Amino acid sequence: MIVVTGATGNVGRPLVTALNAAGEQVTAVSRRPAPDLPVRHVQADVGDAESLRPALEGADALFLLIGAELHQAGEPPAAVLDSAKAAGVRRVVLLSSQGAVTRPDAVSHARLHAFEEAVRQSGLDWTLLRPGGFASNSFAWADSVRAHRTVAAPFADVALPVIDPADIAAAAAVVLREDGHAGRAYELTGPAAVSPREQAAALGEAIGAEVRFTELSRAEARAFMTRFMPEPVVDGTLDILGSPRPSEQRVSPDVRTLLGRDPGTFAQWAARNAAAFA
Repeated sequence: MIVVTGATGNVGRPLVTALNAAGEQVTAVSRRPAPDLPVRHVQADVGDAESLRPALEGADALFLLIGAELHQAGEPPAAVLDSAKAAGVRRVVLLSSQGAVTRPDAVSHARLHAFEEAVRQSGLDWTLLRPGGFASNSFAWADSVRAHRTVAAPFADVALPVIDPADIAAAAAVVLREDGHAGRAYELTGPAAVSPREQAAALGEAIGAEVRFTELSRAEARAFMTRFMPEPVVDGTLDILGSPRPSEQRVSPDVRTLLGRDPGTFAQWAARNAAAFA
């Protein structure tokens, strides 16, 4: 059995679907009810290792995703892994972040870095997935695109190779189901760097209407993002968006290595999710 935490999110939901379609026995875990998932669901919190025990019983593998609120607080990372080992889990796949390597000392990534270290020391067969920015972060623009056909964002022409969360899910399904990935870390990116201005244009193409772009200052963007993200996470995100390091702008071959195909483009993601912006 494979346990998927964060099962209702942009990565967890397609991962549950892919594993279920492949015939795997899956237990989906989320903090909120999820009656629409086609598999067994357990309501639990990754920040509370004890609450995970019912989900982990009988599991062979664990997909571990920690939410933004746990980047800064929560039980020691080893607590979750100890619960997994006690339940008989042998394989753990951690959804980490590129920033855990490129910016390990940043407050926004310190918790993920700690989880990586705990996973390595767990005694389990471990694999790390380190995606860059998610294409789905563009959902934050959905209201303004629907209402005003505008996108407002900072750093208009700074390009990063954002990745489709469905490709992250597909990569996770491979490493959860196949042998040969223990002790490996994979960097997951899209096929090309794309700027916020270019993303806005792609959304316009997807919905068949012009989408205007307005550049925000860093301060304006920070004020908006802190409405739904912890402040340290916002600051770390803005650092990457505005002053990316070469390693954060590089396109990785690891999606092709795992899936045997190139990752999807931002334009393809936009076309598939056009209804959210129309």
